[in-house]
Formats: sequence, structure tokens, C-alpha cells
Amino acid sequence: MDVVLIVAGILLLLGGMLGCVFPMLPGPPLAYGGMLLLHWTDKVHFSVTQLVVWLLLVLVVQLLDYVVPMLGSRYSGGSKWGEWGCVIGTFVGLAFMPWGLVAGPFLGAFIGELLTENKFDKALKSGIGSLFGFFFGIVVKVALCGYFLWQFCAALW
Repeated sequence: MDVVLIVAGILLLLGGMLGCVFPMLPGPPLAYGGMLLLHWTDKVHFSVTQLVVWLLLVLVVQLLDYVVPMLGSRYSGGSKWGEWGCVIGTFVGLAFMPWGLVAGPFLGAFIGELLTENKFDKALKSGIGSLFGFFFGIVVKVALCGYFLWQFCAALW
């Protein structure tokens, strides 16, 4: 049974890494699932503290994945209209996966800024800021999933 759990855990970890780049898959939760499967084997047992901290990290990273594009819009000079446009664009983008998750926040921030009668260049800057936020979120997810992969390998060897 351990072999089945370990193989399934590896598959979940690899799926988690893919999920960091492909928005159809929830990357960090999949990778955490792989860690739980390894924990349920007779070979490796993580402490409850580790499992809880990892779960909290997954929850924070998942939340940041939706908030960071909005922050990118704000810190690139966007107004409240750009921030709200980014949030609305994110939710509308969910209907047009996978490209909607990239284009939605950008277009939302861009259109939100244009609605406040801002100039095209300021609206574009706000949209690009949301894109940078989106890509920063990817980097954070890859880092967390990479850490899980490293912990998985270290625990087995």
C-alpha cells in the first residue's frame, strides 16, 4: 500500500507543479495532497505542526493568488477603479479559462482606469501592474510547490 501512496503522492506533486503554471489546476493544494499521502505511509511521518503550517501556507498562497494582481495594479499607480476592475476582471476571467485568468485582471484594471477618465498610458500602467502581480503569484506558487517536492524527496531518502 505504501508504494501506491508514494506514487500517487508523486503524481499529485507533479500535478501541483503544473498547476502553478496552468490555472485549471490548483497547484499548491494538489502538492499538499501529495504530502498528506506521503504522511499516511509507514515510511514517513510529518509532525502535526508541519502539516498545519503547510496547510496555512497553502491557504495564504491561494488567497494571495487572487489578491496580488490587485496589489500590482495599486502599486503601479492605479486608482480604486483600477483595483475593482482588476477584481471584477479576475472573476469574469474565470469563465474564460485559462487565458481569462491572465487577461481578466489586466483588462479589468485597464478598463477600470479608463472609466475614471484617466489617460491611456496610466490605464495601461495599471493593467501591466496587475500582470506583474499575476506573474509574482506564479513565482510564489512554484516556490511553495518546489519546497513540498524537496521535502517529499528528502523524507524518502
